[in-house]
Amino acid sequence: MIDPISARARRDHYGSKINRTHSPLLAYSIPWATIMLGSLVPQFPIASAIPLVPPLGFMMLLAWRLVRPGLLPVWCGVFLGAFNDLFSGQPFGSAILLWSVAMIGIEALEARFPWRAFVQDWLVATVFIAGYLIVSALVSGSRIDGVTFAVIAPQLLLSIPMFPIIARMVAILDRLRLTRVRVIG
Repeated sequence: MIDPISARARRDHYGSKINRTHSPLLAYSIPWATIMLGSLVPQFPIASAIPLVPPLGFMMLLAWRLVRPGLLPVWCGVFLGAFNDLFSGQPFGSAILLWSVAMIGIEALEARFPWRAFVQDWLVATVFIAGYLIVSALVSGSRIDGVTFAVIAPQLLLSIPMFPIIARMVAILDRLRLTRVRVIG
């Protein structure tokens, strides 16, 4: 006599991936939702005289674009930048412009240099984050002097080593995004 429990265990072991597909809801919403959540994180109350929290929304955008090229369209910088502008306190349109320029710049870099490595992605992200912080400070009405750069330096120095952590989080979220769900029917 065949034991039904062991037969079911064998069937599940080999047939567990049959009739499964990616969830379109997860596949399309996780990148956008995590970037929007990254834009909201700096809103948490942190008492500090200078800005210390990195631009997490922008860093998430860069990480998704560099970890999974082709996933986000180039025009997503407009909508995600508008969402960031609504919550960041920057003049409306600054993140729209800067995020769109970053997406176009990364697209141009990938067209010019199709090979990629983690160090190259980290260097690209560092340049874009530094440019984003400096231009954001100038757009907000700051003067161009040593004090402005001294205020931006801690935020930049925290953002640079934090990018690999965010890129790793994006890789984990990408695996979650591509999990297979059972198709009923």
